[in-house]
Amino acid sequence: MSPKSNVTCLIEAAIFAALAMVLSYIPDFASWFTPSFGAIPIVLYALRRGLKYGLLASLIWGLLHFILGKVYYLSLSQVLIEYILAFVSMGLAGLFANQVQAAIKQKKMKSAISSAFQGATLAVLVRYIWHYIAGVIFWGSYAPKGMSAFWYSFTVNGTAGLLTLIFVLISVYILLETQSKFFIPSKR
Repeated sequence: MSPKSNVTCLIEAAIFAALAMVLSYIPDFASWFTPSFGAIPIVLYALRRGLKYGLLASLIWGLLHFILGKVYYLSLSQVLIEYILAFVSMGLAGLFANQVQAAIKQKKMKSAISSAFQGATLAVLVRYIWHYIAGVIFWGSYAPKGMSAFWYSFTVNGTAGLLTLIFVLISVYILLETQSKFFIPSKR
């Protein structure tokens, strides 16, 4: 990769992370059960540029929460799990970037959609596993009386994760069907 295209990837990573952060400001309509709309641009970017840059954009997105004061702090370990590990996990969608791009080039859209959906599902699943773990360990005391920390974290994070996944999959599908060239960046 040329230095110029590396700079382009870094700029794109920053732009997509900023877009993810902007979408993170969509008001919560169901408290902790609200989907993470910021996951959409991160997954799209990871599927466009691959694992390395997907992880970078995800890390930037997580760090922006600190800079903009959108961190719910209970302890250092909780913050590391929920704002570093969980957010960086969104870049895992990039593991499927090559498969998506190859399928698009071969005009095998069903295969491209399948690979993109696998990448998106992996990323969202791993992120919400981290949130589930943090929910059990750190947020379990907030569970309603008589509800276990495990079930509480599962319902809160499972609902948010499922809603996030639905919005991400819809976005990936629409972009693949209408603008599949987005996933094949030019080599300048």
